[in-house]
Amino acid sequence: MSAPDPDGLLAEQLLRLTRRLHRIQKRHLEPVGITPAQSRLLRVVAHYGDTPPRMADLAARLEVVPRAVTSLVDGLEAAGRVRRVPDPASRRVIRIELTDEGRATLRELRSARRAAAEDILAPLTVEQREVLGGLLTALAGPVPESGC
Repeated sequence: MSAPDPDGLLAEQLLRLTRRLHRIQKRHLEPVGITPAQSRLLRVVAHYGDTPPRMADLAARLEVVPRAVTSLVDGLEAAGRVRRVPDPASRRVIRIELTDEGRATLRELRSARRAAAEDILAPLTVEQREVLGGLLTALAGPVPESGC
């Protein structure tokens, strides 16, 4: 019998945790009527503030292909949460901006994300959460200041 593979076991635990995180997040976002990917796109659009991003900006920031952004924007636009607007400097460029409905959805999302985080982190003490935060920062890098 071969010896246990600690790195392989750790990788499997991380994959299981990722799936669990996705399920919990999805459950908390369902009442808002939004998917986790749409939620992330809304947060990224909000990060740009007064200068709405181009579709290419969103694709780069989300690390996805432009077609994926188009699908997300289509769904959010149909729900009235974002709108496509022409760039004042170039008619060929389309920018994506939040609507009032999108800003209201972001407020709902903050509550849903806090509730999801509490579900996920409930088994941990405050000290364990601090240690986990440090470990995650070492693995994934610091969280952007905007929380995107």
